[in-house]
Order: sequence, then structure tokens, then C-alpha cells
Amino acid sequence: MKGLFITGTGTGVGKTFVTAHLARQAVRFGKRVFAFKPVETGCARIGDELYGADQELLFEAAGGWQQGRLRRLYCFELAIAPLPAARAVGVDLDLAQIAAVFREGAEGVDLALVEGAGGWRVPLTLTADMASLAKQLGLPVVVVGTAGLGTINHTLLTVEAVSRDGCVLAGVVLSCRPDEDLAFARANAVEIERRTGARVVVLHEPEQLVDV
Repeated sequence: MKGLFITGTGTGVGKTFVTAHLARQAVRFGKRVFAFKPVETGCARIGDELYGADQELLFEAAGGWQQGRLRRLYCFELAIAPLPAARAVGVDLDLAQIAAVFREGAEGVDLALVEGAGGWRVPLTLTADMASLAKQLGLPVVVVGTAGLGTINHTLLTVEAVSRDGCVLAGVVLSCRPDEDLAFARANAVEIERRTGARVVVLHEPEQLVDV
């Protein structure tokens, strides 16, 4: 089983877009994929249930086979960081439980993808953050950043943090929206690659992968 932990330089940078792309590509090649976002905030309430839009997108991208806690584990209505969102409803996030569900879902698959919430330092508990979860799962890390202004600084800082925490960097993906300048995105990617030595690619909507 191959696995990746997808983190971001912040919130709304395109982590789910990238994770879903990886899942869809693997499914197209006949691979069995487990795509898992264990914690999502800002979820919609439908009746008595909470549904995370990101979690549902990953469920569909992986082929629609995941059910129960493999499909959604922690869902919170407040659109804030996981720790305060969980504490607001009296829930303690349990990294050991997340790891156990990950192992269950990853059993027998070809590719397991775990998407974090927000960025690398987003808190999950009073003592643990997304970095702690990635380390516990033992997965190589993909850093997702925006394609435009500011991404060099934010991406380099995140890559430095991943390395400092002893995790393996699998690569960097810049998520380029349809209205953004692809040439500018590629220039940013080249500079990030030069400074980090990591492989950097641009994923240009709708799902066009561009090497730099």
C-alpha cells in the first residue's frame, strides 16, 4: 500500500482539489483507493446528520465504496479550527482513533490518501496538531499551496516545518484556479523547486497537471 498525507500552506488552498485528483487518477488506472479526511469543520447539517463537503468529494473520487466512519469520522458545524470546533460541542479529538480508522480503510488498497484540515500547525488537541497526525500515520507528505502571490514564502515555511518535524516530503503541488495566470504559477513553482530540491508541479483546473 502506498500512502500520502496531504497538507496545505493554509485553509482554502486546494488540498481537497489535489487529493480528489490523485484519487480519481488512481481509480482510472484500476487501483483501489482509500481517500480519507478524518476531521472537517464548517459541515452542513441535514436533519440530524452533519455532512462535510470535502469528505463527500473524496468519497466520490475514491469510487464511492467507503461507508460509516471510513467515509466521515469527525464532522463539526462551526467553520473554525478543529480544536475549538470540537471543544464547542464537548468532543475530544482522538488521534489514536483516527489512526485505527486509517489502518482499517487502508487494508488491502493500492493507495491511501489522508487530507488534513487547514495547515500543518492547525491544532487538533491541546498538545497535537496536523503535524502530529502525519507523524503518527507515518506517511510521506504532499504540501499544497496556492499558485499566486505569496505562495513562495508560505510554501517554503511549510516545507521547512515538515522537514523539521522529521517527516518525509513527497512533493509540492501548486493549485492553480482557472482565472489565475499559469505562467506566473509555473514561475513560482520553479523558484520553490530551486530552493527546496523537491519535485514541484502545478495542478491547473480542470485537473491539468503541469510540470515545471
